[in-house]
Amino acid sequence: MEVVRELAAYVAAADGLVLTDAQRDAACRCVLDLVAAAVAGIDAPGPRAVRKAAILTMAGGALPIWFSGQALGLAGAIWCNTAAAAALDLDDGHRIARGHPGAAVIPAAFAAAQEQEASTEELLQAIVVGYEVGVAVGAARRFYANTGMWSGYGVVAALGLLRHTRAGQLAHAFAIAGVGAPNQLHAGAGPAFRAQEGSDVKEGIPWSGVTAANALLLAESGHSGPLALLNDDQHFRLEGLVEGLGRQNYITRNYVKFHACCRHVHGPLEALLGLLAQHRCDPQRIEAIEVETYGGALRIANRPRPEGFTDIQFSIPYCLGLAAVDGPDALLPLTEAAVDRPDVVAVAERVSVRLDPELDARFPAETLSRVKIRIDGRTLVSPVTAPSGEADAPPSWLELEDKLRKATRNVANPSQQDMLLDALRKLRDGDHAPLQEAFRTLRLGQA
Repeated sequence: MEVVRELAAYVAAADGLVLTDAQRDAACRCVLDLVAAAVAGIDAPGPRAVRKAAILTMAGGALPIWFSGQALGLAGAIWCNTAAAAALDLDDGHRIARGHPGAAVIPAAFAAAQEQEASTEELLQAIVVGYEVGVAVGAARRFYANTGMWSGYGVVAALGLLRHTRAGQLAHAFAIAGVGAPNQLHAGAGPAFRAQEGSDVKEGIPWSGVTAANALLLAESGHSGPLALLNDDQHFRLEGLVEGLGRQNYITRNYVKFHACCRHVHGPLEALLGLLAQHRCDPQRIEAIEVETYGGALRIANRPRPEGFTDIQFSIPYCLGLAAVDGPDALLPLTEAAVDRPDVVAVAERVSVRLDPELDARFPAETLSRVKIRIDGRTLVSPVTAPSGEADAPPSWLELEDKLRKATRNVANPSQQDMLLDALRKLRDGDHAPLQEAFRTLRLGQA
């Protein structure tokens, strides 16, 4: 049987899924974290452009562009809200899939839940199932590609569950979404495009959501897709791709980000912050910063002079410079005021990044780094450092609330933050209506 048919059978059978307490709690925590990322990212250059384009090309519909007072149809709302959620690289990630399921699945689930007048339990079911399918496909690939290559499978699963799409149609929707996903292959069998992560396109997650939503609507209308798309052992590990779906509980195994930058930056950043806090270094007296890390961290651009706002998120040297100059909250959130700062560039140009074979051998299961600072004729060395928020040490609900307050402080006042957090607590108590109302009526930033 084609893999997409097996994915479809899993989703169809999940209609009426009884969630465990752990799954329900994880889904609510993921929503809280995602809302923090989306609010923080609402005024970033990419989401502003997406809103303008979507209103011109996808006008019509009653689904909210979050916190803007505007509305679009299914694909347009997903595009805009996912763009905001992914803009600052503050959204959750999954180690096994090497990417970001939440920014794709959660905005799609909320849009379809409103469209279908779904219950809160049905909404949370769709989020759990979307993570399960999306992460499974992402984890199965034998090549490195950005999240947009696989996140559409999670979107189709969430939408299909809420829309009660028939299994045969779901299979074609998976196939259409997969073949129509953004082509951002880094490497594989044969020639591949080199993704430009430092641009506003980033990992292609928002547009992948658009293609996935249209794929489902196409399949429901009788359009066919290449059903054998995932049945390619050269590119996907077929054994284990669908086995255990529904029991993997991928949604309970995410990492959370406390800095608005690529996860590859977090280990070096937190190692540096630890040294700075311990030794109270004057950044202007730092002679050199040496980062020892794994191969994945060397794959990003790492420009000491990033080419614009989004490129900062993919530069270990510049992010370390920001933290050295501005302190531990320099990237919670990242703002356009961080662009092209001579004081930060001065530190960034003293940063070198090199491969440590022992740390590289532990990737991707772990993302570890060590930082050395040369200052005043001595060398300070950090311990091997893992980023905070890993799946084996998940933050508490209160820590996620604190993240929201810090991340959104530039676009939401304290009373607006209180309203959002109250709505999120009500979601945890079994009622998502207040959060949907906040998406529709609350005006934040310049949206």
